[in-house]
Amino acid sequence: MRFAAGWYALALGDGLEPGTSAGTQLFDKELVVWRDASGASHVWEDRCPHRGMRLSFGFVRGNHIACLYHGWQYDEAGQCRHIPAHPTLEVPETIKVPAYASVEAAGMIWVRWDGEAGQPPEDIAVVPVRSLYLDRAPETVAQLLEAGLAGAFESLSPGTFATTLEGADLFLALQPYGAERTALHIARTGGDLPLKDIAVWAEELRASLEALPTSGLAPATQQAGVAA
Repeated sequence: MRFAAGWYALALGDGLEPGTSAGTQLFDKELVVWRDASGASHVWEDRCPHRGMRLSFGFVRGNHIACLYHGWQYDEAGQCRHIPAHPTLEVPETIKVPAYASVEAAGMIWVRWDGEAGQPPEDIAVVPVRSLYLDRAPETVAQLLEAGLAGAFESLSPGTFATTLEGADLFLALQPYGAERTALHIARTGGDLPLKDIAVWAEELRASLEALPTSGLAPATQQAGVAA
């Protein structure tokens, strides 16, 4: 599988409460996903421009996120609006956190990787299940799913898959977390199989994907083609 410009899921939407943040990665790039008091989600570079502290270590106050280190506050657009050590300072417009285009759809928070990426994912009705984190290269995980070696999966688009489990329709979105780490975000799109049963299946899937041999698969180094 060749990863390129596109939309990638970073988290299940219901796992991010208003006024909270979480750190994650995409292609080894550190990102912060946070939700403001109004309920809107944001995806930014996980770094305060002042001293480089991760913003995911900070705190959300209203519609601002503040750095843990010196309390610099940034609005929804990433613009610094308040520096506690200089409360009367008109903060220069150049002090800004790089922000990424993001949407919520299919119960997940997605980020656009590369400015030319196409339309965002369709916002279908789902019941979020859980996110899996695997110690295996994203290219290998995608190839194993596409080859049917971990079960019967249909590739819907690069990085998204569908399968059926005991009458329940499942949707999976792959997050290329890092060179040797992958996340799979799972949601139920149909059926009424209890979520605990799907969670048990997900753990079995994780074990299978981490253990399956790669014999017969194209070398991952020939498959990766990330545009960032």
